[in-house]
Amino acid sequence: MTPEEILQALYDETLVGNAPRVLELTNEGLTLDMEPQTLLFDALIPSLEEVGARFERGDFFVPEMLIAGRAMAGAMERLRPLLAETGVQTVGKFLMGTVKGDVHDIGKNLVNIMLEGAGFEVIDLGVQVAPEKFVQAIEEHQPDIVGFSAFLTTTMPMFKANMNALEKAGIRGDVIVMVGGAPVTQEYADAVGADGYAADASQTVKHAKRLMGEKRSKVPA
Repeated sequence: MTPEEILQALYDETLVGNAPRVLELTNEGLTLDMEPQTLLFDALIPSLEEVGARFERGDFFVPEMLIAGRAMAGAMERLRPLLAETGVQTVGKFLMGTVKGDVHDIGKNLVNIMLEGAGFEVIDLGVQVAPEKFVQAIEEHQPDIVGFSAFLTTTMPMFKANMNALEKAGIRGDVIVMVGGAPVTQEYADAVGADGYAADASQTVKHAKRLMGEKRSKVPA
């Protein structure tokens, strides 16, 4: 296959979530000395953007997003160390975790994949993340955005506990805070003082990019 054919096939197979073929094509492209960033920015990311667009139109649903995301994730495992070596600039750094008391992670994991597919560096703290662990991770990793995820209505109050912990540590102003999860609404996000809320993975990427742009435009030159 030519490099152009590999890029097209990579786009098509990611779109339908054919993980084994996506990984195979990624390896084939690298064998042909294609740049890892070319595979990422000319095939994988555009494909995942199309997945998000189809989801928003109602042509794709969560299962389609998940399998496409997993196919992308397999390629990223292969490309990540190579991209790090080339010093590819990421869109930003996103720290993510499901709040304390909540063990649900399917939605969070899908968001992580979509964010990584959009060029973010994602640090996932997993589930049952206590406020002090978020604070510690923010101080260690210096992310641009922190995401709090909650699936259970009973764990939503942890958003406020996390916000209070950031305030107490004096780091609230250093990060953009986004919240999400099945029971979460824009009104609740506003009530706890979050900077952003997204109803699904596709919206998370859009809002994250917008908030990053707003933050950077405020930084003095």
